[in-house]
Amino acid sequence: MTVRFTEDHEWLRPEADGSVTIGITHYAQDSLGDLVFVELPEVGSTVEAGDASCVIESVKAAADVKMPISGEVVAVNEALVDNPALVNEDPEGEAWFVKLKPAADANIEQLMDADAYKAFIGQ
Repeated sequence: MTVRFTEDHEWLRPEADGSVTIGITHYAQDSLGDLVFVELPEVGSTVEAGDASCVIESVKAAADVKMPISGEVVAVNEALVDNPALVNEDPEGEAWFVKLKPAADANIEQLMDADAYKAFIGQ
């Protein structure tokens, strides 16, 4: 399964262990500017698709990161709490936000692939 994208500028990467890693796109971090604060959900918490489960603040604005799928939080990227600027440096790599164990009804395939996302943002 390939990386998928949402209209809210999150990316999802299915992992070999069945979990799904979630972060924000280059486009989103570029629009926000330099990040100065990241708040992550608790490991073990359950999130629903559409929940604002992460809070990010930049020099320009504050924003919520909405969960594109439902599931249980199995890991959070603690490095972002200490160094939010990682999101500006590597948003689609080392600066992931959460890993979820997806709910049974999580349909990742319905989300945009890379080509559809590029068309969505006009690239």
